[in-house]
Amino acid sequence: MKSEDIQIRDPFVLPIPEEGKYYLFGSTDRNIWGPGTGFDAYVSADLAEWAGPFPVFRPPADFFADTNFWAPEVYARGGRYYMFATFRRKDNDLLGTAVLAADQPLGPFLPHSGGPVTPESWSSLDGSLFEDEAGEPWMAFCHEWQQIGDGEVCAVRLGADLREATGEPVTLFRASEAPWATPYVSPRYPDTANYVTDGPYLFRGDSGALYMLWASFIDNTYALGVARSASGGIAGPWHHQPEALYRNDGGHGMVFRAFDGRLLLTIHAPNRTPDERPLFLEIEERDGRIALAGRTSE
Repeated sequence: MKSEDIQIRDPFVLPIPEEGKYYLFGSTDRNIWGPGTGFDAYVSADLAEWAGPFPVFRPPADFFADTNFWAPEVYARGGRYYMFATFRRKDNDLLGTAVLAADQPLGPFLPHSGGPVTPESWSSLDGSLFEDEAGEPWMAFCHEWQQIGDGEVCAVRLGADLREATGEPVTLFRASEAPWATPYVSPRYPDTANYVTDGPYLFRGDSGALYMLWASFIDNTYALGVARSASGGIAGPWHHQPEALYRNDGGHGMVFRAFDGRLLLTIHAPNRTPDERPLFLEIEERDGRIALAGRTSE
């Protein structure tokens, strides 16, 4: 398959250098707004031609969710592979991020945490693993705008085994704090001013500075922005780049290093089902900011 043949949202790439292969994960149900069937993955040597789909997760009969299987992110850690993914809980109909684990990058992934590691009473999504300079694991995630109006990006410490949160979540910023984000006019909430947070992902630039990608909307068009931690740590404070990095109806991105050394961003675009496709864009760190290579924004 070619990249333009793959319907996927929330793409996440795990490079495995010793294999010379890239593993592509994401929200792969044809209708991701309905019942969840699981997650598939694709494998490539060049980010253009892909083998797959390979089924990497199918829920067991006693799984805590059966709807909205979203945004799997897969990390190699301690000889195993850990998947952070969002699901809608059966018990309270709220979204939460849980951790799955496998011995191989193509799974099969099985439940690792005892349900979501996000707060039970919160509608939370898009959990993303981050290890601080001491090697301690954290999870960045979104407290959903549909529950609180002004969506938040939060962080919580995790235990060393990634099975549960070990502290209370802290709010890193609210969507309305970014100068580029505008209120989202939702058909479900037409009379309220809502600000969306989606898909936080933390990474370090070549300078060592800590950046965060996250998605929201500009005039009801999906867009991707960047924030930088003034302290160099996950607690921030976080300063937003004034303009969106990508504003052409694409977002929910992550960053990885290609085998040729380039720093690549992957996003899905456009932001409508069933037309979502993975895009791969080269980025660079420039004067304390992240930009598309050769450009300032799109």
